[in-house]
Order: sequence, then structure tokens, then C-alpha cells
Amino acid sequence: MDFEIPWDIRDKLAELDDFIEREIKPLEQQDDNIRFFDQRREWARTDFENDGTPRPEWEALLREMKRRADAAGHLRFGLPKELGGQDGSNLAMAVIREHLAARGLGLHNDLQNESSIVGNFPTVIMMHRFGTPSQKEQFIEGMMTGAVRMGFGLTEPNHGSDATWLETSGVRDGDDWVINGTKRFNSGLHAATHDLIFARTAGDPGKADGVTCFIVPTNSPGFEIPFMWWTFNMPTDHAEVSLTNVRVPNEAILGEEGRGLALAQTFVHENRIRQAASGVGAAQFCINESVKYARERTVFGKPLWLNQAIQFPLAELQTECEMVRNLVYKTAWELDQQHHMEVTDKVSMCNYRANRLVCNAADRAIQTHGGIGYTRHMPFEHIYRHHRRYRITEGSEEIQIRRVAGIMFGKKAKR
Repeated sequence: MDFEIPWDIRDKLAELDDFIEREIKPLEQQDDNIRFFDQRREWARTDFENDGTPRPEWEALLREMKRRADAAGHLRFGLPKELGGQDGSNLAMAVIREHLAARGLGLHNDLQNESSIVGNFPTVIMMHRFGTPSQKEQFIEGMMTGAVRMGFGLTEPNHGSDATWLETSGVRDGDDWVINGTKRFNSGLHAATHDLIFARTAGDPGKADGVTCFIVPTNSPGFEIPFMWWTFNMPTDHAEVSLTNVRVPNEAILGEEGRGLALAQTFVHENRIRQAASGVGAAQFCINESVKYARERTVFGKPLWLNQAIQFPLAELQTECEMVRNLVYKTAWELDQQHHMEVTDKVSMCNYRANRLVCNAADRAIQTHGGIGYTRHMPFEHIYRHHRRYRITEGSEEIQIRRVAGIMFGKKAKR
């Protein structure tokens, strides 16, 4: 067995590091853009008078970062070549996202909104795999450039991880569908042009079949955003959405009618493995910074690191980091070899263990740094608040563990 990272991926990491130093770090420093990353970050990013949504200046900076990354050939790395990408493998994406997160906070790879010089485009992949030719032509390029902003509406007030029990309904009316329901934590809705709405169109509650995904323009009559949910990490793009007799044509269906949850599985598997990789990278950053501080800090006349109360927790975190990293790499490699549902339990393992790891590492970094670690002048509270969400969103860690257990005890994953 060869555990070496392939040379082409190593070369890509070096290329990305050079690009960050030449293009991204100077952009991060100019015009006081560093305010979005230093102790002022949450306040600089958030328009508190506009329901806590992102400030235009913050999103303009992210667009410029993405424009430069796209022009340099990095942004679309993980997409197929026919979409302007480089057919980047799941393994390559995992290694890259870990590497970028391990560099710490910065414009190169922002945690709060997952903007990165190497983009993660799960909705583009969904559209590429399941969209009709006209849908692909209408949406894909715009989704990558930002001209089209696609929300993701799966969660409901009474249904989070239990997506087979959706109450939002779609009823056929001639050549159209009429959608009624409510969505919660509907991502990306502060600026979305369209929303992917999952609704039950047939079958019984609790059954996976019968849920359909609709591409719904956000300016449709009856599509309303009553308010935005203010979250642990601000700004927010998580909306409460009400749909009252929203009418869309049959051509608005993405994928097969009644098979919408298969699309959702594609979305979450693409996201979960890359979130896990970022979690490992951010955890390693917290560990590295803690070791550096403990070596420099003197307490009671001796270096802080000489205390076993400092050494042992960090040594345990480093051990777990190494174990989870290897699991993430192995699972990403397996995703490249077979259908994603064949390794769904491994993806779940990676996701929930990496999410726990980075939260523990951030907490330990705060403790190691003492009072200054608790301030917003250090990055650890931001890392904790961001990654804490992933222990809940896109399937809570209890759901991930249930999936692992289900396969262990004979409930085969459905392709």
C-alpha cells in the first residue's frame, strides 16, 4: 500500500501557496480588507441593520478573490474538464481543502461561508449530473461566476435530518406544479436568484421515494422570506422561507420526479468529505498554534510546554488528527473508485469525527492560550463557532452515527 500523496497533488499545493502569496495576501491587506479577518471580522462582515446578512463590501471582496482564482485556473479545479475544471479527484480536493484550512484564517479559504480559491461546487455537480441540457445551459456557468445564486431548501421547521417526512408538497396542475410549505435554515437566500426546493409529490410520509427537487425562482409569486435566522457565527444567509401556491412549470424539476433525495445525497456527500478535510486542517492549525505558544510562553519561571497538563491534551489531539486525516484520505480515495453510496458509512465516519476533532482542538487552543485565547484577537473562537454548526447541519452527528450503525447491522445503503 502506498500512502504517499501523489506528486501532482503536491505540485498543486505548491502552486496554490505561490498564488496565495502573490495574489491573495496582497488583496487581503489592501484597503483595510484585513478587517474582515482580524478581531473586527464579525462586525465588518455583518450588516446588523439588514437582518444580519453579509455586507456588500464583504461579498465584493469574495467575488474578487474568486475572479482571480478562476483566472489563475484554481477555482474550478475539482470540476469536470467540460465545465472548465481539471477533473480534480476527491482525494486531491480533500488534501487541498485540509492544506488551505491549516494555513489559518484568510481570504484564501474562508470558514464562515466556505469561499475558497479552490471552490466546492456541490450544486454545480448536481446540475451537471442530473440537469437537462437546457437547465445546464441556463444555470451552470452562472452558478460558477455568481450570476446565478442557488439556494438549498431541504430542512423544514418540523423536519431537520428526517428528510423523508417533508411536509412541503408539490401538486400537479396541468403542465405546472403548485408548491406549498415552509423551509428553515434555507442556505444562501440573502442573495439567491433560485432555490432548490424539495417537496413531496407522491408516496407516503417516511418513504424516500416521492420527494422531488424543484428549481424555484426566488422572485416567484408566493415565495416569501419572513426573516433570517441569526446564528452562532455571523453574518447569516439562513432564511425562513414560506411557499404559498408557488407555481413552477414541469421543466423546473431537477432530476427525476420523485427521486429528489438521491440528489440531496449527492450534495451532502460532496460537502461532508470536504468539510471533514477542512476540519482536520483547522484542527491542525489550532494544535500547531498551541504548540508554538506553549514553547514561547514562560510561566512560574519555566516554559509552559513543560507542564504535562499542556503536553498531554495536545498530544492526544495530534494523535486523533493523524487518525482522522488518514481516514479522510482513504475515504476520498474510495469515493474516486466507486459510487458514493458504497462508502456512505465511511463519509459519515469522517464527517462526525472531524467535526468533533476541530471543536475540541479549538477549545483546547483557547485554554492553552489562556485569557488571550478567549479574545477575538485570536482566531480560535471563530474556528469553534464555525465548525460547531457541522455537528448539526447536513445530518447531525447522531444521524451520521446512525448511518454507520445501520450498515454495520445489515441495513445496506440504497444506491
